[in-house]
Amino acid sequence: MYKINFKFEQKGLEPIIIDNVASGQSILEVALDNNIELHHNCGMVCACSTCHLYLEKGDEFVPEISDREEDFIDRARNPRINSRLGCQCVLEDGSGELMVTIPDQSVIHGE
Repeated sequence: MYKINFKFEQKGLEPIIIDNVASGQSILEVALDNNIELHHNCGMVCACSTCHLYLEKGDEFVPEISDREEDFIDRARNPRINSRLGCQCVLEDGSGELMVTIPDQSVIHGE
């Protein structure tokens, strides 16, 4: 089982810790199942960059970034070296702790 610490860049949002998260789910699915807003315009098929997040800790528990995911991250707002798409971060078998920062989604994208 996993423990995921969600932090938010948006002002006024307090960190949320989700315990006992089963493998096989994406970080996006875990967020949505726990009423954490994370946009997902393409329906979780790696065709946009709206579920962009920063994986601060725990990258060893999800698959390596693919070329396709990297292409979409390049289009995301404020990409960083630890940028990932929540829909592509599927928890592998095992257990551990992840730290995720969700960028401020209240800012209107100029796309």
